[in-house]
Amino acid sequence: MKDVILVVQTLVSVGLIVSILLQAQGTGLGRTFGDSAHEYRSKRGVEKLLYRVTIILTALFLVTSVVNLLVK
Repeated sequence: MKDVILVVQTLVSVGLIVSILLQAQGTGLGRTFGDSAHEYRSKRGVEKLLYRVTIILTALFLVTSVVNLLVK
């Protein structure tokens, strides 16, 4: 059982890494450190979907980590 949880946790972590890297793509160095030239804008389309997927993957990673600690 522990092996299955480790495989699921590994797959979730890879998906989380990919989703975070896809979100960071397209942000320049200036924007990374708080470039104030850009106005506030809301997330739309794929950006909103990617944001929600990242939240879901983070929650799944947390759950699999806790389950991994509890299973012997």
